[in-house]
Amino acid sequence: MVEVPQSHRGWTFITSHARVLAAIADNPSIRVREIAARCHLTERAVARIIADLEQAGYLSHTREGRTNTYRIEPDKVLRHPAEAGLPVASLLSLLVQDETARTKGPAARSPVA
Repeated sequence: MVEVPQSHRGWTFITSHARVLAAIADNPSIRVREIAARCHLTERAVARIIADLEQAGYLSHTREGRTNTYRIEPDKVLRHPAEAGLPVASLLSLLVQDETARTKGPAARSPVA
């Protein structure tokens, strides 16, 4: 069973919507429960975020048996005027990591210049 995360206080650099989108980009067949655990959100919050992203046209899904397979629209531009013209693919290229590097920890990642 997946533990429900504790609420976070204060601000963060990356929104929950971006975290959910990055989790889906990493694994298009990921389950809501897995996204919730990875992003430290409740399943209900993840479902709401997925609905937001689908309604805005950033994401769609197809049902395959009991599993959803998601498709991200990489050319859809980000919503904020400060990022006008920047496609969602650019954001995801910064957020999505190779799963092997993630499981090996900080030593496996390249240092920031």
